This record gives sequence, structure tokens and C-alpha cells, in this order.
Amino acid sequence: MAGGLGNVQDVTADIEAFCKEVKSTVEKHANKAYDVYTPKAFREQVVAGSNYFVKVHVGGEEYIHLRLFQDLPCNGGKREVHSLATNKTAADEILYF
Repeated sequence: MAGGLGNVQDVTADIEAFCKEVKSTVEKHANKAYDVYTPKAFREQVVAGSNYFVKVHVGGEEYIHLRLFQDLPCNGGKREVHSLATNKTAADEILYF
């Protein structure tokens, strides 16, 4: 559904690659290096491109949520970190932020 946040999905190869692509940027924003960095689930929001809200396990009981943006291919398809939320757990729902 355009504009709405889609259902929770298992991580795809593309989402996993996207997360790995932006790991150094995520670490810079979080001011922390992650030895463990495993995407677990995501939700997609179709806008003028796509927002991906991704739950990432970063060690122990700690998770972070990433908001990643991918522009439309006709606009270059740029992929970037929009924002992140720290201090999350496995039980935290993936919500819009």
C-alpha cells in the first residue's frame, strides 16, 4: 500500500546487503562499533522510493531499528540511512519513526 507501512517480513538478500552497505554510517550515527550486526526483520513503506524499517540484532539482548531509504531507479536509486533508534529489544515492534 503506497504511503502505509507494510507487514513485517523476513530479511531478504537485498535488505541484508543494504544493511551491510550502510553499517559504517550506522556506527557513526550510534557512536558505537557493532561486532554483531544481523538484520532480523523489516517493514517497507512505499513513498517516492522506499523506506525500509529494519530490526537489527547488535549483540546480547540489544537491537537497533534502522530507517533506510532507497530512491526510485529513475532518480538514481540512491540508498542511505535516514535515521536509527537504539536501545531496542527483540520484542519491540517495528514502527514508523
